[in-house]
Amino acid sequence: MEVTTGFFYLFSVVLLYAAFRVITARNPVHAVLHLILAFSQAAGVWLLLKAEFLAIVLVLVYLGAVMVLFLFVVMMLDIRIESVRQGFWRHFPLAVVVGGIVGLEMAAVLMTGFHTVEAPQAMAAVVNGAGQVVEVSNTKALGMLLYTEYLLPVEIAAVILLVAMIAAIALTLRERKDSKAINPASQIRVRARDRMVMVNVPATRAPEPPAAPAAEESKP
Repeated sequence: MEVTTGFFYLFSVVLLYAAFRVITARNPVHAVLHLILAFSQAAGVWLLLKAEFLAIVLVLVYLGAVMVLFLFVVMMLDIRIESVRQGFWRHFPLAVVVGGIVGLEMAAVLMTGFHTVEAPQAMAAVVNGAGQVVEVSNTKALGMLLYTEYLLPVEIAAVILLVAMIAAIALTLRERKDSKAINPASQIRVRARDRMVMVNVPATRAPEPPAAPAAEESKP
């Protein structure tokens, strides 16, 4: 057995185990951790298929951002496990039917085989600016296509994502009333006569009469 075949079986076994534990773990934090393990093993399978760009994106985007965010959200929320598992057995037959259909489809694809699919190639042929055909890696070829032929769609997508990010920040931004932050613009516009205001407060009670002078001691 070749080394790549051994790694494929290793990654596949761990991936199946992690995916099974995602749906059977009682603790949601454990389920998220097993999902992170499943994504890492899927990235290893992508590397074996010589699709290093997809493997790197899977690790950076899902493991580095999405799954960590899910983990913090699950740990911060007070999730009641009993209420989550109330309808498990009620929906179990439907889950079995859907899982069986997916399993039959995968079995049909595997039994048919991939005879028409060529073996993955680590190098791709692209045409450079001088019109010459050169062989580069898949990641470099994808980058050259994105920033040459598909430059306008990439820029449009970047602008849309930027607008969505700014809109999300603007919608969730709230001014706190208990904040002690000082606006520098208000400090600059302040005037001397506005720093202190004299207010006439009416008297609430009559003034007391002045005390009588003490009698002078008699001289001897």
